Amino acid sequence: MSDIFLLSERQMELIRPYFPLAHGVPPVDDRSVLSGIIYVIRNGLQWKDAPKAYSPHNTLYNRFIRWSRLGVFDRIFTALTEQAGRSKRLMIDATHLKAHRTAASLLKKGLFPRHIGRTKGGLNSKLHAVCNGQGRPVRLHLTAGQVSDFKGADVLLNDLPDETEELIGDRGYDSNKIRQSLAERQITTCIPPKKNRKSKLPYEWHLYKKHLLVENMFAKLKDWRRVATRYDRCAHTFMSAIQIAASFIFYLKE
Repeated sequence: MSDIFLLSERQMELIRPYFPLAHGVPPVDDRSVLSGIIYVIRNGLQWKDAPKAYSPHNTLYNRFIRWSRLGVFDRIFTALTEQAGRSKRLMIDATHLKAHRTAASLLKKGLFPRHIGRTKGGLNSKLHAVCNGQGRPVRLHLTAGQVSDFKGADVLLNDLPDETEELIGDRGYDSNKIRQSLAERQITTCIPPKKNRKSKLPYEWHLYKKHLLVENMFAKLKDWRRVATRYDRCAHTFMSAIQIAASFIFYLKE
């Protein structure tokens, strides 16, 4: 792989079917454009600061926005997780992603939710995730920062693969509703009980140590600076940046 391209031809072949077909004048090479998009998101750059070797910055930005609206990055992430195979053991957690003032500016109620909320740490978004036994994300969900882990879990746990047999989570997911819902689907839980529980429920503490994998997964995602700090006003473009990072780090990295 050259120093310019961040994706090899083999990697592009895996994801090429999910890009829209070109019409009319042949566009700039998708591999070059996607490499430029990855470079900007990973390094936390403004689009105008992207190296010209990839493509003009307007091309990178416009292609990123268009592909995001078409759901290209969502399809790529979903397809890569399916191709990697399903895991019987899953882990769930959530993390806050700080919103930069450019993302939070002109924040008001509108047709589409921005998924930015105020917490003790200021304005931020919250990324809820389920990862497999290897610590690779398989489900991602974005909410405003003040949304509880329970509400994020409602979305993610309803979409678990049929093969799931075991779920590991921290105390934030200790609720009778979650435990009962998973038990009805014959999914074993490994969740430490909250300290204020009157009757302490048992859990396998040595198995719970594997929960570190999902925390490591978040740490790797936050190494990409436009994921750790949200600069995008629109929720779908920020989610696209997260999906690009997750796909590249955990499924496309050679």
